[in-house]
Amino acid sequence: MIGAGNLATNLGKALQSAGHDIIQVYSRTWEHAQQLATLIGGAATDNVDNIVSTGDVYIFSLKDSVLGDIIPRVAKGKSDKLFIHTAGSMPMSCFEGMALHYGVLYPMQTFSKEREVDFKTIPCFIEANDKYAYEMLRGLAESISDRVIELSSDDRRYLHLAAVWGCNFVNHCYEVCAEILRQHGLPFDVMLPLIDETAAKVHELPPAKAQTGPAIRFDENVIRAQANLMRGNPMLKDLYERMSLSIHDTAIKNERKKGDE
Repeated sequence: MIGAGNLATNLGKALQSAGHDIIQVYSRTWEHAQQLATLIGGAATDNVDNIVSTGDVYIFSLKDSVLGDIIPRVAKGKSDKLFIHTAGSMPMSCFEGMALHYGVLYPMQTFSKEREVDFKTIPCFIEANDKYAYEMLRGLAESISDRVIELSSDDRRYLHLAAVWGCNFVNHCYEVCAEILRQHGLPFDVMLPLIDETAAKVHELPPAKAQTGPAIRFDENVIRAQANLMRGNPMLKDLYERMSLSIHDTAIKNERKKGDE
């Protein structure tokens, strides 16, 4: 395991539970490497040059910005092994010229070290450069997930973009919500039933049909009043107004589509 962050921790635990032997864990921070190695087995190292050559598969779970520097150092003398990265936006070709067999295993989920996840329910998107890599990678993915989908690097970029909208931006909205409540002496947990129902609805309805609120009907009085409440934070006020406009424009377009059908 090359990396010991949120994704690496959850993936490593899933692989270990599925019966795979973790030989080594690398992190540039010794404490992080040691913590993960203690959880999933194998030796810990914080030195790239000490990564052993006895593994069958090398899984890179690192920031995109460091992959280009670390891949050639790890691949040296191991070009016949299988190299995999787990990034949403990095192309598979980042291994080209440094390894014979390589691919991508992208588990589409939000991960935190502190939270256990059921990997079997997580869609895992894979891509491989040759038959050997594909068979190895698919077998690895199917051992931890019940939903394995082949996807190209180009399409995965858009999948990752969609995930940012559906997860990261949504969570930021929770953070803004929590701060507004905090400023007025209200606990965030009053929002949990609303949040849970909003998420549950899209299991049964398409998001367009699940949308409610003042923006979809463009209730200008409410929108103007609420935007005015945020005048102390121009960036959030602008986001509120733009999001409201986007919701309303999308609703109009959806109505036109229904009329054309």
